[in-house]
Amino acid sequence: MSTTIAQPAEVKRAWFVVDAAGLTLGRLATRIATVLRGKHKPDFTHHVDNGDFVIVINAEKVNLTGRKLDQKTYNHYSGYPGGMHTRTARQVLATHPTRVIESAVKRMLPKNRLSSKVFTKLKVYAGGEHPHTAQQPQPFPDYV
Repeated sequence: MSTTIAQPAEVKRAWFVVDAAGLTLGRLATRIATVLRGKHKPDFTHHVDNGDFVIVINAEKVNLTGRKLDQKTYNHYSGYPGGMHTRTARQVLATHPTRVIESAVKRMLPKNRLSSKVFTKLKVYAGGEHPHTAQQPQPFPDYV
């Protein structure tokens, strides 16, 4: 028996589109992170980026369970004294809805050098339209 190790030159990438309207943020983010890393493929190799591209539409309509809209906070520090800015999830969804999904997925990726490369394959859009029709994206797989 031999183990199959994916080679970077042999990786075939697919494009998937997912509609985030009505989906729970955390459950959606775990499924997206799995596809971005390539863990849904039988030839998954942890040190090779063999994941697929994911397009998320309707990011503004994602659900947060419980009281997370008012209790979950997003922090940004400018680097200056007194420069900590804290905003709730409701405020971030109102102004920049794509950042909510991007930060949830980014935090679910491993903290290594490969994660920044993997994260670039995520495309998030607030509305229902995306400019990636030329790539012929498929519906998001249910088995993930």
